[in-house]
Amino acid sequence: MKKILIIIICVMTLIFSASCGDNKSNKETGGAAYMNISQEEAKELMDTQENYIILDVRTQEEFDEKHIPGAILIPDYEIEEKAEKILTDKNQLILVYCRSGRRSKNASEILEKLGYTYIREFGGIIDWKYQTES
Repeated sequence: MKKILIIIICVMTLIFSASCGDNKSNKETGGAAYMNISQEEAKELMDTQENYIILDVRTQEEFDEKHIPGAILIPDYEIEEKAEKILTDKNQLILVYCRSGRRSKNASEILEKLGYTYIREFGGIIDWKYQTES
């Protein structure tokens, strides 16, 4: 009986240890490719990372009015058709936004289905309190 209890404790300890890893990004751990993040987190990534794309999924007219500096435009209704031609590295960090957050969520889900592995959706430009350009 004592041996069985020791074996159960050892097994439980191994299971618990395996489930308690460090807090790496989903890209590093093989988790979900698409995550919603705050605008503050998006800005921090823009300030600290080097190899990323800011993806605006609004219309050309909306983009021309105001967009985040360095953003590229692929309207949400063209993501399936154009993403793989424009976004050639499926492992690159892609920061996705739209006007309010609805289109960016849909576009992020499509990108994930297309095999992109590091997508961070951060809502809409209407709430963006950082620099923009027209």
